Order: sequence, then structure tokens, then C-alpha cells
Amino acid sequence: MPQTQQFASDNYAGICPEALRAMEEANRGSAPAYGDDPWTLRAADAFRRTFATDCELFFVFNGTAANSLALASLCQSYESIIAADIAHVETDECGAPEFFSNGAKILVGRTTNGKLTPETIRAFVLGRTDIHFPRPKAVTITQPTETGQVYSLDEIRAISATCRELGLRLHMDGARFANAIETLGCSPAEMTWQAGVDVMSFGGTKNGMAIGEAVIFFDRKLAEGFDYRCKQAGQLASKMRFLSAPWAVMFETGAWRTHAAHANACARHFVEQVEGLPEIEIMFPVEANGVFLKLPPALIDGLHARGWRFYTFIGGSARFMFAWDSEIARIDALAADLRALATADAA
Repeated sequence: MPQTQQFASDNYAGICPEALRAMEEANRGSAPAYGDDPWTLRAADAFRRTFATDCELFFVFNGTAANSLALASLCQSYESIIAADIAHVETDECGAPEFFSNGAKILVGRTTNGKLTPETIRAFVLGRTDIHFPRPKAVTITQPTETGQVYSLDEIRAISATCRELGLRLHMDGARFANAIETLGCSPAEMTWQAGVDVMSFGGTKNGMAIGEAVIFFDRKLAEGFDYRCKQAGQLASKMRFLSAPWAVMFETGAWRTHAAHANACARHFVEQVEGLPEIEIMFPVEANGVFLKLPPALIDGLHARGWRFYTFIGGSARFMFAWDSEIARIDALAADLRALATADAA
């Protein structure tokens, strides 16, 4: 049965038309298994054109696998990964990076907005150099961050320069990479390999696909053996074309950017409706497709009572996420309920 649209997560959204059409087209007839099919080759070529480089591509089922396997490829078990304190790999992946790396430790850098800084990275690397401490080997940044903010190109370059100086590899968790691209208006190449990123997890699910993420190695030497990692982790799809086909069409039609631009615009539209309401604080700058509001308990309870679903897990904020298919009328309904509750509570 059709469900009323909610804004708790952009994972709630259905499959966008372009991705669904690609899967339907890939379903006509049969094709070789395990990635040796025309759709997977076409998608890989589309990635290389989009990023303007001869990168190495792997398709996996979900973001946890993409992040964890990518980080495992950069570290030995006795080494460590520097991440922000609210990074997804630290708070929401059930220890998968440590599991797939056979024990590489995540070193948590304290942040106010989910962004790592060169100073934080340098403090970890230079603070302890003895054999009793897990040697830092990789840095992971989330773009956009878990608070919906976007690293600028200069910020990425500064982190990359620090990594190069200290002998670290740089990974980007791009679960919402398309949203960051739309915010900065730059090319994928400028935000990744040209800025010094070694490997990236590119999110397809939050961009409108049914399932599937891509792991992109800009330094192809780092991809050695990654196909075996995927197989061992249960991430080698036998009918790979159903993971890869949507990527080809999303890139070829430009839908990956169109849908991200819509989601970002919806976030801005929502915050414009609620900005300035009594007892409501916008916790972080709205730079992608998420809005974080500090609400008093009465307003949270009131929204729940009116049937709205949202998460309150980052600093006690109420998080509202907007997707490729977010409806303006439904956003206005949420804003109207919030306005009614806020003004009634203030009175």
C-alpha cells in the first residue's frame, strides 16, 4: 500500500525512474555473471568519464561494505584509521571497518561539526609513535558530513596535504557525494583525485537507486586484491548487472545530479519555512539535503503525535532528510505543523 512521505531518511525514498528503467532493460534476456556483462563495463566507463580519470571500479551492495572494505584495503590489522567522532564508520557500522580489517582501530577525533582538521590528524600521528600504539595509516572524511555540512575544496586539499606529509591514505565516504557536488558546483574530479583523495565510497542508494554503492580507487595500485575482498565479504553479486546498470543510466542522463539538486533545494525550502519560529534553533548550516533542528520536547512529541517520523540522534537534534522524490506539498505540511506547534507553545 502507498505510504505517506516522511523525512526521517533519504533511504525511505523509492527507486528513481532512471534507475528503475535501467534495471528493467538489464532484465531483458540473459548476460554473463559476476560483472562480465555489458552493463557493468558500460557503468565503469561512465564512472571514468565522469571522474575524468582511469580509476578502478567495484560495485557492492551497501555503504557499510563499501566503507569497510575500502578502509580495510588501506590498513594492516595493527594500524589505525582517523575519523571524526560522529562519522558513520564510527557510530553506525557495527564495528565493520575493524572486522573487515582484522582489527585496525578507529581513532576518533573530537569535532563540533563532524569535520576533521589537519591539526586533529597531525595530533594523532605525532602524539604517539611507540610500538604500543596502533600506527595511523588512513584518514576517512564524510562528504557531506553527518551534520549535513560540506567540506570545501580547500579543506579537502589541506587534509590531503597533511596525509601526504604524514604518509597516510585518504578515504572519502561519499554516501551523499552527489549532494556535495551540487552544493559546491565543482566537478567530481576536483573534489576527489585532484584534491588528493585515494579511494572513495560513492553512494547510489541515497541518490535514487534501489541498491548498490561503488568503491572507486583513484590510485589503482591500492585496488590490488580488492576483488577477493569483495568475494570473501559476500559482496560479489552474481547478477552484477542489476547493481551496475543504474549507474550507467544515472551518469549518462545526468539524473544523479538532477536528483541531488532537487533534494538540496527541498532542504533549503524547508528551512526557509521554519527559520525564525519560536523555540526552534537551526543547529548546523544547511549545505546539502539535511536539516537539523533543536526542538523542545513538547514540539518533538507534538510532531510525533501528528504522525511525523524523524531521528534525534545527533546532539539531540531532530534530523529531517530530503530525497530525490521529496514533495513540496508534503514539506509544506510538515512546516505548517511545526509552525502551529511552535506558535501554540510560545503562546
